[in-house]
Amino acid sequence: MTTVTLIDEQNATGEVAQVYAEIRSIFGLSFVPNMFKVMAHNPSYLKASWERVKVVMGPGLIDRKTKEMIAVAVSAVNGCDYCVSAHTAALKGMGCGDAELVELMSVVDLFSGFNKLLEGLQVTPDLGVSAL
Repeated sequence: MTTVTLIDEQNATGEVAQVYAEIRSIFGLSFVPNMFKVMAHNPSYLKASWERVKVVMGPGLIDRKTKEMIAVAVSAVNGCDYCVSAHTAALKGMGCGDAELVELMSVVDLFSGFNKLLEGLQVTPDLGVSAL
């Protein structure tokens, strides 16, 4: 349950209303996701966060599908159900099927375990380390 009131689209004014309109347009949605509605209590934070989304998730050297896969993986590791759901839906919209999602999560599973093993045993890195 959300701990703060969502600023719905009907009550949005000024800068918040402008950001909401851009979010709907760019995402091709008929609504503004709740993530942004909680941020709207601080319009400057909402705008700055939205600008970061456009820069990071927009065109770049890494394709959008890969970025969405990274978002799902990080969200799963961090335990964010909201983000896992949102980015999984984005991947499915890009044609990602169940088998591909299971393979993605198997990579997350494998490396989450390896990370904990190596962290717990304090194993010294020896791969990808350049001699100083």
